[in-house]
Amino acid sequence: MSADSTKKTIATAIIISLVCSVLVSVTAVSLRPVQIKNMRLDRLQNILMAAGIEAKKDEAEKLYRDRITPIIIELETGEELGKNEFDRFLNLEDFDIKKVAAHPDYGKAIPAERDIAGIKRMPKFMPVYLVKSGGLTERIIFPLYGKGLWSTMYGFMALDRDLTTIKGFTFYEHGETPGLGGEVDNPRWKATWKGKLAFDKEWNVRIQVIKGEVDPGSAEAKYQIDGLSGSTLTTRGVDSLVRFWLGPDGYGPYFERLRGDGTDG
Repeated sequence: MSADSTKKTIATAIIISLVCSVLVSVTAVSLRPVQIKNMRLDRLQNILMAAGIEAKKDEAEKLYRDRITPIIIELETGEELGKNEFDRFLNLEDFDIKKVAAHPDYGKAIPAERDIAGIKRMPKFMPVYLVKSGGLTERIIFPLYGKGLWSTMYGFMALDRDLTTIKGFTFYEHGETPGLGGEVDNPRWKATWKGKLAFDKEWNVRIQVIKGEVDPGSAEAKYQIDGLSGSTLTTRGVDSLVRFWLGPDGYGPYFERLRGDGTDG
């Protein structure tokens, strides 16, 4: 092959590569709004699912607006944030847990000895979703997240108005192994959370994801969830993240405030 032919071949390859790169970039940019919309609708569906409200994707937006009242709370105090304090990071339309946790003012580092969820940083503020009927709060849905085996898992838990009984649990983002840790998406496993108790009568966190299956005859069964078969580390991760967010470093101060004020508001 002549030198000219080699140069032409290389030049052609470079041109094709550049054209393909431009096309891929243009396609990615043009599809980004659609991806963002689909991600939002998926989160809304998961919030509704945790609340026990089934919704197709095209129904999620309306049902969410009709049934859910979102608020933002300060985790340290449990107090609701006023809308006059909202900004581009703290708002109800596009609150991004990852961005808020990384923010120098709105996020904070977690001391290693208390970081049982393995997340290193957390937001100082979090959204909470109230399911209301006739002006009364029926259920409270709160986001939670923590490390599994391969990924950070993001989900929602719903508590009944008694602030103890779990009414729903779901993950909307994770990268766990399909068929193993990925069984956190299994509807049968998620259904086992319903009716379990998160706290005992002294308000100690008691819910636990155990290794193996729950013994229905055990006095502890009301606080226990079956572990994920063949995925010990994901099971531990789910157990740890739930206990972290239910505890004093998570939503504990908010729950304490609600226990004092009642949940009818």
